[in-house]
Amino acid sequence: MDHSPDDRFVIGIDYGTLSGRALVVRVSDGAEFGTAVTEYPHAVMDRTLTAANDQQLPPDWALQAPADYVAVLKDAVPRAVAEAGIDPSQVIGIGTDFTACTMVPVLDDGTPLSELDEFRNRPHAWVKLWKHHAAQPQADRINELAHQRQEPWIRRYGGLISSEWQFAKALQLFEEDRELYDRMDRWVEAADWIIWQLTGTYTKNACSAGYKGILQDGEHPTRDFLEALNPEFGDFVDDKLAHPTTPLGALAGRLSAEAAGWTGLPEGIAVASGNVDAHVTAPAADACEPGKLVLIMGTSTCHVVNDAALHEVPGMCGAVDGGITEGLWGYEAGQSGVGDIFAWFVNHAVPAEYHEQARERGISTHELLTELCRDQAVGEHGLIALDWWSGNRSVLVDHELSGLLLGMTLTTRAEDIYRALLESTAFGTRTIIEAFTSSGVAIDELVVAGGLLRNEFLMQVYADVTNLPLSTIVSEQGPALGSAIHAAVAAGAYPDVPTAAHTMGGRRVAQYTPDTERAAAYDGLFAEYTTLHDYFGRGTNEVMSRLKQRRREAIAARREA
Repeated sequence: MDHSPDDRFVIGIDYGTLSGRALVVRVSDGAEFGTAVTEYPHAVMDRTLTAANDQQLPPDWALQAPADYVAVLKDAVPRAVAEAGIDPSQVIGIGTDFTACTMVPVLDDGTPLSELDEFRNRPHAWVKLWKHHAAQPQADRINELAHQRQEPWIRRYGGLISSEWQFAKALQLFEEDRELYDRMDRWVEAADWIIWQLTGTYTKNACSAGYKGILQDGEHPTRDFLEALNPEFGDFVDDKLAHPTTPLGALAGRLSAEAAGWTGLPEGIAVASGNVDAHVTAPAADACEPGKLVLIMGTSTCHVVNDAALHEVPGMCGAVDGGITEGLWGYEAGQSGVGDIFAWFVNHAVPAEYHEQARERGISTHELLTELCRDQAVGEHGLIALDWWSGNRSVLVDHELSGLLLGMTLTTRAEDIYRALLESTAFGTRTIIEAFTSSGVAIDELVVAGGLLRNEFLMQVYADVTNLPLSTIVSEQGPALGSAIHAAVAAGAYPDVPTAAHTMGGRRVAQYTPDTERAAAYDGLFAEYTTLHDYFGRGTNEVMSRLKQRRREAIAARREA
């Protein structure tokens, strides 16, 4: 792609679950010139602490190494600039986004506790990734107490906060490793920690603080509330969390000399306030207007939408003023497992002959299974599934829940199950949509970003199940492009994010439209899904929670033996 020496560029860096991606974007039109990916050397630590330390982790833990995030700056950014073929002096800003809620315990200068020799073997010293769900007991207590005290902020989160969020994870750290908690000076979102590394300045971003840090109307939960959770936890906000918050698209600081050396970029260029991968994608799809529900579909799915007014939506991850776009109320919901569920099935439950057939044809097993099931009539497989392999984020907010597959017979085949799993995630999204619309948040269009949009059959299923037009983002790098858009605003190239989004972002409007007959057939299957959803998820039968507890007890007993 041709470019001029007068062109200006920004870099968006998307920190995902397993890797970080840098993307070079032209400010004038959003054209993408170069990209590079760095895989995290430590990946996700969910069974053992590190490769060098085979210390077993308890169930539901998920940790990462903060040094892996810096490695992305040192490796992916220079390679992306080189691939773009531009002079680094043409870059005017950097923006970043992160999976959330991902928390880093640090000293006052930003040093992670896991990088101290004395704490290297302590699991709580490491980064707690978004899908660390071991703080569910703490989340349950926070929710119960909030309802007992009728705390007004709990309604902004649909009545429940998640085990994934800042307060639950912090309370777990406090109660399970008090020495580490006391040694920690700050409890920092990874989205803000990486900005700290880039600029030398710590600032909290409005998105993470509002959705994951229970910051509403400028206030976190009170000292009195925290002391009611644990008498010695009252100082948490003042001591570990309190800090000024920066709006989205604002200038968080300037690139430091050290970070300039890592990245090869000019010292002093603009660094935008941190952000969350899902929320930053809305402008990349030019979908900041109310009614456009943006689905970032990958290992999990996050759903974000703007509205002009505040509504209380049961089971949502939060309603935050300016949480997606300044001047609008941003709403978030999510499904903790989507692509992860499909991958689990292919990796652990598909017979070898399917894999062999896919290899012989030069396609993936996912593609083969999709091909085999796509022409079935709705309901032909006789199955229904609940999409809770990684718990339920919305609308039940319960990570003690687990997956369920109903209707199997001796004639059931792998492609039948695969289709049922695809459909189950669409049913989960429809459940979220109905919670929004019944509470006053209008949804008139689905906008999909992320790797799963490549599965055209899956996209059509979502359009049919939800009975809504489905648009797809133009860019294949939605979060990275969204971060680049915010960088352009922070650098002063555009007055605000929606204006930049109209020029630099884009979507293919109504690429998929619902089929009337299939939509009607899916209404019947969705009714069955809802019956199971409420039976297992709303307290009618708590067998899933009991099984999770039995598993934890059995693992603990075996390790003690």
